[in-house]
Amino acid sequence: MNNKLSIKPDGWLKGVEIMRSPNFEERPVQGDIRLLVIHAISLPPGRYGGGYIQQFFTNQLDPENHEYFAEIRDLRVSAHCLIQRDGHLTQFVSFNDRAWHAGVSCWNGEQNCNDFSIGIELEGCDEDAFDVRQYQQLSALVIALRKQYPAISEQSICGHSEIAPGRKTDPGPNFDWNRLAQLTHNS
Repeated sequence: MNNKLSIKPDGWLKGVEIMRSPNFEERPVQGDIRLLVIHAISLPPGRYGGGYIQQFFTNQLDPENHEYFAEIRDLRVSAHCLIQRDGHLTQFVSFNDRAWHAGVSCWNGEQNCNDFSIGIELEGCDEDAFDVRQYQQLSALVIALRKQYPAISEQSICGHSEIAPGRKTDPGPNFDWNRLAQLTHNS
């Protein structure tokens, strides 16, 4: 786990695993990064491990491996980063580019949050608590992102549920926002 992360000018983290997703595009306004969206994902739902999230974000998920995978076979999504249960961090899309993580969304009256946000997925679901290693890695990432993109304020870090209410519930009721705030302030 990397407690000090840094971001290169091209928007890629130094020293983390990179798995490039084809599911991205240029941002409509370059440099307009002012929102950080925290997500949770597990594939199949409620199960961890297996590399299925990574396969999903890179369009390599085999629909024969699980009945749920057949349902999502045609979805093309990505996040900028994934933090697994053990704290392992993988980046899929440069922060300078627009990942496909938010879907239909609105923040402070602005539609299409993908245009101006960074999406971080945590391996998890609404029913389970997140691992302490995920909070540690997430706090290091938040600190690096806020240093590189100062328009991301404490008030512009939110859950997927906040920008897509009624449609999304993640990161869910077990995500400890106070723990994240304490870790980012104490580092």
